[in-house]
Amino acid sequence: MTGPFPNTAKSPHPSRDWAALAATAAQNVNARFGHPLMRLPGTWIGSLAAGPNARPPSTVPWSEWHYWWQAHYLDAILDAGFLALSDGARPAARRWLRQGQALLRGILIRNFGRFPNHFYDDMAWLALAASRLNELSLRLNAKPVALARFATRVLTRQLHAAHDQVLGGGLYWSRKRDYKNTPVNGPAALHFARIGELRTAAAVTAWLRTELFDLDSGLYMDGVHPTATGRSVERNIYTYNQGPILAALLTLGGPGQLEQAAGLVTAIKAQLSTPGHGLRLEPGGDGSLFTGILCRYLAVAARDGRLCAQTRETASNLIVQTAEQLLNHEPDQLSAAIQRWSIFSAAAAL
Repeated sequence: MTGPFPNTAKSPHPSRDWAALAATAAQNVNARFGHPLMRLPGTWIGSLAAGPNARPPSTVPWSEWHYWWQAHYLDAILDAGFLALSDGARPAARRWLRQGQALLRGILIRNFGRFPNHFYDDMAWLALAASRLNELSLRLNAKPVALARFATRVLTRQLHAAHDQVLGGGLYWSRKRDYKNTPVNGPAALHFARIGELRTAAAVTAWLRTELFDLDSGLYMDGVHPTATGRSVERNIYTYNQGPILAALLTLGGPGQLEQAAGLVTAIKAQLSTPGHGLRLEPGGDGSLFTGILCRYLAVAARDGRLCAQTRETASNLIVQTAEQLLNHEPDQLSAAIQRWSIFSAAAAL
């Protein structure tokens, strides 16, 4: 399922109106960061910064570019669209669909008229968002979005080209083809699973389990370099790397994969959270997206009736406790603002 959250029974968290908070966060992101690209009608893009020191976006159309931030902006828009649809608010869902189409068009233009770029993980994130955009249109209008279908086809071909049998499988992180890591293999596995390429998705998740799963922590490490004598593993553990693998395992849905997914939720709680305060928040520009990504996919687990009640409750509590940390924040950086919106949306869907 490529919507954000499977349609199962809701988990009660009555203390906050997370839907209202998500709507406010969305308005904040769109008003403070979003704008038509170079004032072109039918386009949308996110400026990287807001606040008194930010330069007006219309004067710097080709300024610093973070492709994958925009992909997660699109995913946040789609979270809002699917939530509106699940609440029966079809006019609101259509507005989110139109904004998503405008953002995808803006990404294409800003990326010099093409969807591929140097980094396969960037392309995997946008492939996920583009396929969700297409599904939202199918559910609302019973017809696809031509640009989203095109983006999905182009980016899927790129991901296939990144996949070979060096180190036994897996995808390369970049066109340099010297590093295979979880940031590309997790979202690529999820994308392949969602578009029905189950054999490839299963092969990638199995490769991740073999090469980058840390038995001591129960989490996935960052990546592995092929070397003249074998391999060299980057052992760093990041929040966001766990999220798409969790969702890929749930999408594949075999008994062993569901067992691995449940174990991953348990390890996330044990290793990446502080009791009563939710998940750790990563620093930095890119890092300010990380926990929002994990929360998006923890919400998938929290709503999946194939998992036991305790696992679903653990996932749900982690999201809500993390969201509580962000109530009084108003970030001046696009990545952090998208993360806040994404976490509130995840809490709203429980």
